[in-house]
Amino acid sequence: MAYYQNDFIKYNYPNQYYQNPMQNNQMNQQYQANNNGIIWVQGESGAKSYLVAPNSTVQLWDSESHTIYLKSADASGMPSIKILDYTIRNSQNNNQMQQNQEKNENVIDYESQIQELNNKIQKLQEDIQSIKSEFKNKSKNPGKQKGGRLINE
Repeated sequence: MAYYQNDFIKYNYPNQYYQNPMQNNQMNQQYQANNNGIIWVQGESGAKSYLVAPNSTVQLWDSESHTIYLKSADASGMPSIKILDYTIRNSQNNNQMQQNQEKNENVIDYESQIQELNNKIQKLQEDIQSIKSEFKNKSKNPGKQKGGRLINE
């Protein structure tokens, strides 16, 4: 069996455009170990172009915005991405958020009280209108007054 130079190149220097998924996974793990487990990508396009080995999931952090991409590949190597947005909070932000929540609750309480008062005003206006209409009807049709009551003849 003859050993050809092309075979030597084929097995010792694989094509740079073909990457074995297992080698890719090993490279990913090695890169993560050197970078404290954080893989930085530039935007969603960087996350989409990042190669993931079959049956594995990687966390990709966006260097341009507050976004984390969870990129997975199923057994056949078909990738999928879940996009998570995150916010950074500190204790001052926590206090402000609690104060804002309390203010919102107070506003909701005030809104319900205002609505109750508006309903009472509406009912009083209706009562005044009915009293006015009764008074107009009685003044148009005067009768004899007996004991504070009008009697129609």
